[in-house]
Parts: sequence; C-alpha cells; structure tokens
Amino acid sequence: MARSAEQIYDELLVLRCEAGDRAAFAELVERWQPRLFGHALRLTGRPDVASDVVQETWIAVIRELPRLADPAAFGGLAHRIVTRRCADWGRTRARQRRMADELADGGAPGNAATAEQTSDAARVRQVVGELPSDGRVVVALHYLYELSIAEIAKTLRIPAGTVKSRLHKARAQLRHALTPKSARKTRSETCPS
Repeated sequence: MARSAEQIYDELLVLRCEAGDRAAFAELVERWQPRLFGHALRLTGRPDVASDVVQETWIAVIRELPRLADPAAFGGLAHRIVTRRCADWGRTRARQRRMADELADGGAPGNAATAEQTSDAARVRQVVGELPSDGRVVVALHYLYELSIAEIAKTLRIPAGTVKSRLHKARAQLRHALTPKSARKTRSETCPS
C-alpha cells in the first residue's frame, strides 16, 4: 500500500520524537489532536470527556513512543489508546448509572427522542452514534480514518475476521436504520421468505 506524503511526514515526526525533539512532539500533537479528539467525541458523545481522553492519550503516547518499533504504526497506537480510554470511561459511566439507579429506586426517566427532521448527514451521525460501541469504532476507523481491515485489526488487537464481522453487522444496522419504513415494507413484501 502506497503511503502519502502526510503519512511519511508523520513517521518522520515520530522518529524525531523518539530522539527527544520536543518541537517535533508539539507538531505531532498539533497534527493529530483534531483526529484523536474527533474519534473520542464519536465514541463518547461528549466534548468535555473527549478532551480529557485525548489529554490522557498524549500522556500514554509519551510513555509508549520509545517502545514503538515501527513509526508507521503511530496512528494505530494513538487510535487504540483513545479507544481504550473511551471504553474505560463508558464502563465507569455505566457503573455510576447503575449505582445512581439503585439509590434512586428505579432511576431516571429516559431521554425523549427529538421529533425534528435533521439533515441527511446529521441523521447518519445520529444512527452511527446509536450503534454499539464496537460497531462505532470500526465504522469510524474504516470510513472516517480510511484504515484497512488489517490496520483496524492491528489497532484494536483483534482478528481481521472479527473486524469484518463487526463492520458487516454495523453496515446492516445502518442500512436498516436509514431505510425508510415504507421502503422496508415494500422490499419485504416483494421478496419471498
């Protein structure tokens, strides 16, 4: 797979960082901050949490860079750390919700769905946000960051077949959620079972 000039430049920055060049690290942060923040925001849905996650990610990156054998693997490393930190936040949040529900004897009312029509892009973002966490991660890494199946597998440290399966399932869920109900009825009525 051919690497772009941007990828090669990032690899150079990583090598310079490993050599202790602080200016290179500052530039690496500047170049990757928006991507990592966007990824964290998609996974958490909260800008304040995404910001905290990305700060924690940079601290972890500083620790991991000396052990990084291949500078081309930096993107996968950074996305993996963000993904893990978001998963940690999600587990903590779920635990806190359960405890709050137990204390409140039944919990809080659910969120009311908005009745307003949204643009197509906003609808897609909403549907992607409703996917299970593992589906959101593979969709974001594949479509937004244009990582291959192999790169996603390496990033998430799961088999390529698992990535394919999660991507297939997420696509099916997106297709179902984005297909108007009238079209679904028509298709199911015309297709034999």
